[in-house]
Amino acid sequence: MSEAARHENEIVVKNDLAVVAEVRRFVRLVTGQWEMDDFVPCLVASELVTNALRHASASDDDVTFRIGRTDDGALWMEIQDATCDLPRIQRADTTSETGRGLFIVDQFARCWGVRPLAGNAGKVVFAVLNTS
Repeated sequence: MSEAARHENEIVVKNDLAVVAEVRRFVRLVTGQWEMDDFVPCLVASELVTNALRHASASDDDVTFRIGRTDDGALWMEIQDATCDLPRIQRADTTSETGRGLFIVDQFARCWGVRPLAGNAGKVVFAVLNTS
């Protein structure tokens, strides 16, 4: 994805879980331009952003969400935050209300992973989704 395209499809997310709905609206807007179904992209974006806001960011840090296309037409999403703590899939029990976010990402993504930023400046968690 080109740098221009990357920054065009980017939103800074304030550290407030109420803005997750804003991210879903942003995903719908972008995927609508590409005539794509938005259900799975909205679900995965919600989980990535919620995970970053709950577990990775200090209370006064914002995170950055980006969405774009890969060379083969797949959907690329990433969330950047300022901590170096690596996310991991947790085992949630049947009564727990949390702990399933990365499991959901893992189930719907072609692949996902983490990229550390230089100088311990944080990390980027990404997911690639097939569009069909």
